[in-house]
Amino acid sequence: MRDLDDTDRRLIRLLLADARRPYSELAEAVDLSAPAVSDRVDRLRELGVIERFTLDLDRSRLQEGVRLVVTLSVTPGETAAVREALAGVAGVERVLETADGRLLVVATVPDAAVRDHLAPAFETGAVEDVDVSPLVGAERHPGLGEATLGLDCAECGNTVTSEGVTATVGGDTHEFCCESCETRFRRRYEELEEGA
Repeated sequence: MRDLDDTDRRLIRLLLADARRPYSELAEAVDLSAPAVSDRVDRLRELGVIERFTLDLDRSRLQEGVRLVVTLSVTPGETAAVREALAGVAGVERVLETADGRLLVVATVPDAAVRDHLAPAFETGAVEDVDVSPLVGAERHPGLGEATLGLDCAECGNTVTSEGVTATVGGDTHEFCCESCETRFRRRYEELEEGA
């Protein structure tokens, strides 16, 4: 198990700027071979540092309605139900949850008919108050800084440090804080497999 190094951080920054860059271009920028870059990107994906490569759509270039930020005050403990209700609604770009339990929804709504368009959220009965603001601009600046890995041990939940262990068990890659946790995890997995 290793931590993020400067090369990993440079690769992530390059991919944040343009996730479509070919490995050959990335390799030249970080002074590695294309296969080495591919291995590093695969490892970052396995660790969950890179979740997916997505398209960042500029909705200001599309004419499909009014782009809004909708703040929903939600009954305590019901934010998951409201988020789930919004998951399938067309035009909903992002649903962000604040520490105080409010949901910030970035959505493009036809004719500004917020209540009608976001009806599934209101049908949960958990929305207590609504505030709507037109969105006139949005920029995304994902930063990396000097981040380090923050992985949890698959066995005990402790933070995995640079002394940790990466192991494949049952076809899945897991991170462990120490060899003892890996051994306990493997033993329990084998027992469950034998009993199945």
